[in-house]
Amino acid sequence: MEIELANRVLALTPSSTLAITAKAKELKEQGVDVIGLGAGEPDFNTPSHILDAAYRSMNEGHTKYTPSAGLPALKKAIIKKFENDQGLSYKPNEIIVGNGAKHALYTLFQVLLNDGDEVIIPAPYWVSYPEQVKLAGGVPVYIEGLEQNQFKIAPEQLLKGITKKTKAVIINSPSNPTGVLYTAEELLELGKICLEENILIVSDEIYEKLIYGGAQHVSIAQLSPELKEQTIIINGVSKSHSMTGWRIGYAAGNKQIIEAMTNLASHSTSNPTTTAQYAAIAAYNGPQDAAREMRLAFEERLAIIYDKLVAIPGFTCVKPQGAFYLYPNVRVAAEMTGFQNVDDFAKALLVEAKVAVIPGSGFGTPDNIRLSYATSLEQLETAVSRIHQFVAAKVEI
Repeated sequence: MEIELANRVLALTPSSTLAITAKAKELKEQGVDVIGLGAGEPDFNTPSHILDAAYRSMNEGHTKYTPSAGLPALKKAIIKKFENDQGLSYKPNEIIVGNGAKHALYTLFQVLLNDGDEVIIPAPYWVSYPEQVKLAGGVPVYIEGLEQNQFKIAPEQLLKGITKKTKAVIINSPSNPTGVLYTAEELLELGKICLEENILIVSDEIYEKLIYGGAQHVSIAQLSPELKEQTIIINGVSKSHSMTGWRIGYAAGNKQIIEAMTNLASHSTSNPTTTAQYAAIAAYNGPQDAAREMRLAFEERLAIIYDKLVAIPGFTCVKPQGAFYLYPNVRVAAEMTGFQNVDDFAKALLVEAKVAVIPGSGFGTPDNIRLSYATSLEQLETAVSRIHQFVAAKVEI
């Protein structure tokens, strides 16, 4: 039987990060010594007090439906987190908890966009932004963040990209894949344009707790009451507390938008997983020692591995201030080693050097690759050494 699928899914581009990760796992299962630097998740287990809270919640019978927008106690914990971290004040009807930050974003675009509405997406971008916009009938509009500007877009670029159809702009700080961080001054300049043009700001802050080198995370929503009203914040516990598999994220902002998202969630997921919600409450209300130790471990890895990476012939790299990714430009290395493009170079790294990286083409910048340093320092050093040897050997030939 031949099935005609919906046009909305036929237009989707498969996730390059998941595809590379799956291929690396397949090779490992075949006995190949592959080091995977593709996964976008911490390599630490969820802290024990969070595991204990989840277990306790099940034994206490908390295994039934919850409100579609999330448990009141979890909303309270999220509201407290905003007050403590950004000095932002939200009400419960301005918060919705979803099945991960990705689901919160998906739901937002579904209630926000009509056919033909445009969403400005700075490149490099997280691979799911364009696909989610397209699934909602929207049109992704890309603005290239130049490498000489640390991949960040400038106000004049944003202004040039706005049309009568522009509905929203996405700001991801710290960024996946680059790890770069917008300053308060840079955000304020972008925010002024959004206010003048009445453009909604979607601020993806999922990596806000993973900041290095004394840098400070600033949410655009905390810069003025007007910007707070114009901004929907997307966040969650996946990266900050090593809870990727628990699937708890949330959106905070305009109550009309949040109400629409809640209504949609009531017909799609009913509610986020109950046990995971109790785990997230413990994540925010409990001790933060394990989360801080994880951040320090990432910072140590970055300090050691960055210098080794940029020592590879043909590699240049903007040093990240957050997240757990390195995003080197390897176009010169690809040319030096005889490859027509970086995608082929990345494939060769997997097959010949036994190192799995993500080609930058999936993030909108084909001259780069993304490496995650969310793995042990020993594995990282071995992986970078293999890449260095691979490039050096090809150049000698």
